Amino acid sequence: MSTFARTLFPASVTPMPSPATLAALRVFVEERDWDQFHTPENLAKSIAIEAAELLECFQWTANADQTRVEEELADVVTYCIHLANRIGVDLDEIVLRKLESTRVKYPADQARGRMVKYPQLAAEQDRAANAPDAGVEGDTDPS
Repeated sequence: MSTFARTLFPASVTPMPSPATLAALRVFVEERDWDQFHTPENLAKSIAIEAAELLECFQWTANADQTRVEEELADVVTYCIHLANRIGVDLDEIVLRKLESTRVKYPADQARGRMVKYPQLAAEQDRAANAPDAGVEGDTDPS
């Protein structure tokens, strides 16, 4: 397990998807001959549909039924795994790649503890970089 994964997940939790889970999903689909229906388009639609069902768990309450949340989350994750498999991508690789690009967009020293979308954060970065006092520290001569 990577250092990042060890810090993100407690020792008692195995990050998903484990090889056993992937194998179980493959067997489940093969037994039903459902792979023929797992086009990227159908899988993407299924992810959106299941994500909406997950969101529905919280529609009128912050105290959603844990069992139902777990079931809907499992559906979302399952379809994501199927889509990654269908389009031939490694989930660890694409998640880490996306995490790195997001890390660049949202530097921890500027985004920590803030719910600010990237355009606002970028505008703040631009203003700070173009501020008259953005020069050398202690340099008060405007010329």
